[in-house]
Amino acid sequence: MEELDALYPPDSDLDLSFTSCASITTTTTDRTLSARSSLARSSLTLSFNDRLSCTSSTNNPSAEIPNFHRRAHRQHDPNWSAIKAVTTLSSDGSLHLRHLKLHRLVGSGNLGRVFLCRLRDYDHANFALKVIDRDSLTAKKISHVQTEAEILSSLDHPFLPTLYAHLEVSHYTCLLIDFCPNGDLHSLLRKQPGNRLPVDSVRFYAAEVLIALEYLHSLGIVYRDLKPENILIREDGHIMLSDFDLCFKSEVSPKLDFTTRVLEGSRRRRNSCYGDRQREETVTEFVSEPTSAFSRSCVGTHEYLAPELVSGAGHGNGVDWWAFGVLLYELLYGTTPFKGSSKESTLRNIASSKGVKFYVDETQGEEAELRDLIEKLLVKDPRKRLGCTRGATDIKRHPFFAGIKWPLIRTYRPPEVRGITIKRTKSKAHVSHVTGFSSSPRIRRRCLWKKLGYLMRIKGSKYNLNSNHNYYCHTNHKVRKCA
Repeated sequence: MEELDALYPPDSDLDLSFTSCASITTTTTDRTLSARSSLARSSLTLSFNDRLSCTSSTNNPSAEIPNFHRRAHRQHDPNWSAIKAVTTLSSDGSLHLRHLKLHRLVGSGNLGRVFLCRLRDYDHANFALKVIDRDSLTAKKISHVQTEAEILSSLDHPFLPTLYAHLEVSHYTCLLIDFCPNGDLHSLLRKQPGNRLPVDSVRFYAAEVLIALEYLHSLGIVYRDLKPENILIREDGHIMLSDFDLCFKSEVSPKLDFTTRVLEGSRRRRNSCYGDRQREETVTEFVSEPTSAFSRSCVGTHEYLAPELVSGAGHGNGVDWWAFGVLLYELLYGTTPFKGSSKESTLRNIASSKGVKFYVDETQGEEAELRDLIEKLLVKDPRKRLGCTRGATDIKRHPFFAGIKWPLIRTYRPPEVRGITIKRTKSKAHVSHVTGFSSSPRIRRRCLWKKLGYLMRIKGSKYNLNSNHNYYCHTNHKVRKCA
């Protein structure tokens, strides 16, 4: 094992000199820092080619890889296999910085810089390495770094990043996470006509963001920094939220809600002694929303701040659902709803009693449904805002998301929009986000026959999966006599 480790350079210059690859340049980046930077944060001042002198006594390689296991949604991820192969050959079974080879700078965040890197002698797996210089940060910002590392180590979701390793070397914190080659949603919007997306594309990205926020809230995590700049696009076209240093955690109490509804069109006249009949639907839904979350910190991006956050009176989980409404508005119209001529005027517009205004007076069909959803999310009183009480469970049931099979959303085919290159896989059939059918005619026929057989088997059963509500939901249909 010692002979194998001798093949790698020591962690002395960390490759922290960021010169491990001759092709490194600083002229272009995949992800540039937007003018809409988040409040309460500052940029890293470390020069790209600054060198560090670290001795073995100050080197603290990762003693363990947090959550080092094949996660449920990444069971066949080649990145995990590559890392496991490297750590198996390492003398102490740990991943060190000397095992990584930095290629280029891909983005500058508010706390650190992000580099494209690969494992040495293995160029088939790309990673993103977020490097944070703790010496350049205040104590409060260092706590944000620790918060982000803790949250990343607890995440296990297809639309959230995987933390492959957490490395502490000298005064640097390095986080090894997923690399998204298609940049962020903010850059993608700037490549579209009018800086806006078609309604079908808005529905696709909004649905995946909604699922990611639902997962965070189920863990008691309030995100507080939702914006297109923090929504990255993976190689396969699906999204990944990033930057968790402004989050805060709260207690959450999961529960099951039981509601009874009368099915539309179920009432009908019968010429019998039973008179009118109607069909009822009993729905059981899993709800996990941090309704008790509370904070007074003023953090976030000014165009996405909720009114209660601007006022400084304290805020909770509702700030994420307000930001979700602002995101939908920007994806549809290319600008934010309360944007003014300056940051101060924008904040005044948000804090005012005036509601959201739309650029188009009359709309029809899907765009009208989307506008209705935006209006319900951008309610300035958080007690009346959609999502603040039951979270994503209520938002999923809005007509704009009708027809989406939520448990299958990760298999939907991403929209083809200008400025994005999507890698297709032959071994996995993707479902169209518009029609809901598989892309291959052969697989489509097979799915139809399977669906027919499934319907035949469950015929007569009183239970039915209601996929337009929640992951954990079933319906119980019964008929009752009307008075």
